[in-house]
Amino acid sequence: MGSFLSSLLGSSGSPSEDSPSSSESSRVLTFHSAPRWQLHFNSVKETPKLMVIDFSASWCGPCKFMEPVLNEMAAKFTEVEFVKLDVDELPDVAQEFGVQAMPTFVLVKQGKEVDRVVGAQKNELEKKVEKNKC
Repeated sequence: MGSFLSSLLGSSGSPSEDSPSSSESSRVLTFHSAPRWQLHFNSVKETPKLMVIDFSASWCGPCKFMEPVLNEMAAKFTEVEFVKLDVDELPDVAQEFGVQAMPTFVLVKQGKEVDRVVGAQKNELEKKVEKNKC
């Protein structure tokens, strides 16, 4: 399925290539354009899969702190989809989800928000992913 998504989404939809931790094979997808994000979001909301959307910014210190944490969770919770969006690149998407602080993690199932964590709260995020992954 990964190659199918890659062919649909191009390189921007593949696991993050521009993050410092991309040397290990990250399972966190990064989107840089609203149309590609929307295409992906629409395809995932047809499934019961949990998606964790990390709204962050390149200048945000706590976001940088959470990046390796998100990569670890993506490796641990392989049945969950992890996505990273930069609020400066996709401000309309951030606004659509009501993001007012970074990092904000929005947990979505079938296109609907089921939970949210605001701030670099590793333990809280892990608890909510564990609770909602089924």
